[in-house]
Amino acid sequence: MAALSALKPEKVFYYFEKLCSVPHGSGNTKQISNLCAGFARELGLRYRQDEVNNLVIWKAGSRGYENAAPIILQGHIDMVCAKTEDCAKDMARDGLDVRTDGEWVWADKTSLGGDNGIAVAMILAILSDDTLAHPPIEAVFTVDEEVGMDGAFALDCSDLKGRALLNLDSEEEGVFTVSCAGGVRLDCALDMAQEPLPAGMSGYRVTIAGLKGGHSGMNINDGRGNANCLMARTLYSAMERFRSLRVSELAGGQFDNVICLRNDALIALDSADAAAFEAFIKEFDATLKNEYAGCDDGISLTCEKAEVSSAVSTVSTTLLLHVLLALPQGVQAMSVDFPGLVQTSLNLGVMHTDEDGVKFTFSVRSSIASQKEMLVQRVRSIVEFAGGTVSERSSYPGWQYDRHSALRARVQEVYHDLTGCEGRIEATHGGLECGLFIEKIPGLDALSMGPELHDVHSVNERLNVASTARVYALVCEILKRSK
Repeated sequence: MAALSALKPEKVFYYFEKLCSVPHGSGNTKQISNLCAGFARELGLRYRQDEVNNLVIWKAGSRGYENAAPIILQGHIDMVCAKTEDCAKDMARDGLDVRTDGEWVWADKTSLGGDNGIAVAMILAILSDDTLAHPPIEAVFTVDEEVGMDGAFALDCSDLKGRALLNLDSEEEGVFTVSCAGGVRLDCALDMAQEPLPAGMSGYRVTIAGLKGGHSGMNINDGRGNANCLMARTLYSAMERFRSLRVSELAGGQFDNVICLRNDALIALDSADAAAFEAFIKEFDATLKNEYAGCDDGISLTCEKAEVSSAVSTVSTTLLLHVLLALPQGVQAMSVDFPGLVQTSLNLGVMHTDEDGVKFTFSVRSSIASQKEMLVQRVRSIVEFAGGTVSERSSYPGWQYDRHSALRARVQEVYHDLTGCEGRIEATHGGLECGLFIEKIPGLDALSMGPELHDVHSVNERLNVASTARVYALVCEILKRSK
């Protein structure tokens, strides 16, 4: 028996569980794209699937709505794959193990992918329901949103006729997003050759773990620790005491848009300093626990003896740790127009070493294009001054607030009629595909909404069942009034 079969709306959770049954991490979307294309065929609907696995499905307007203006319903089919340390699941090959208590839905030991699978499920439920009143629908499912909106960049929009777009990629019920930040990824590299270690050195694995992590757009102002940055600080502080310290490996994070929750480093230093180093790690662990009390209570800094045969030189170690400590991280500016909203930030999401040196990646965000460029300059100036390189990818535009949006007015009216409450109009520091669609489709009016989702991009991600039902009813009523 399906785990979610007792939940309502039945069709929404039926499709959501089907989507969860196949792997669909970013860059691994062929199977889920084919699944959605199969649903379109079963429903007898015209569809287009492109070479990167984006999918567009068309459904004609219901009786009386045949000549109404089309509306675009949109979500992305990829998810961020996170799992607990004891989870044996291969998320590149296996589906999710969904669970529910009737109030919330989550996945056992992994992220849920409610961001943005629930949007796709809602849209499929709408497409499958011939009792609904609606204008012509253009359902757009994009891929790889989580790694730079690559699907939206690649999508051919020339056959889309709709000039109103409901994006279902928001995570707070009753909040309607009408503006978002633009962003860019920065891939940084410092070439540093490994050298065999001389005799008389001791190796250690140093680990920072137990952090909450989270979405670098949604949670960047929550004060959560970034393990990559904290490891740089830890090793820099250690280097000040132990001049023989040399870095062999640094490894932290899997996604540049996720606040890094674990970093593992291999280091070596004179064996005469080993006992003092172990004592320093315990001391610094207490320092971090004090600093992150009430925010990241699970933080831990540990070390254990390890075999380390090679490392970069002490000169290169000094250079590396100076660069990593100097690089900016987190909130850089707050919005004046939307109080409490982060305007500009960056996140050091991924770090690793290879035979050539140290590689690390930032996700930079800002609703002000010039401030986004300023942060690119800051990172570039620090890394290049040290002899490294910085390359840009996945740059995407922001979404400017439209003071005269007819779609926003319609959504607010319907929401008030259904709930008796006023919806909140907000901007987000997260990246949304609306900016790209507005750039590609002249005159497009857009709004983003969605049900209650908590702790997305983490193993604690959960979806509220009642909120899903209410948001689905809201979308259906918006369609009904789009005549």
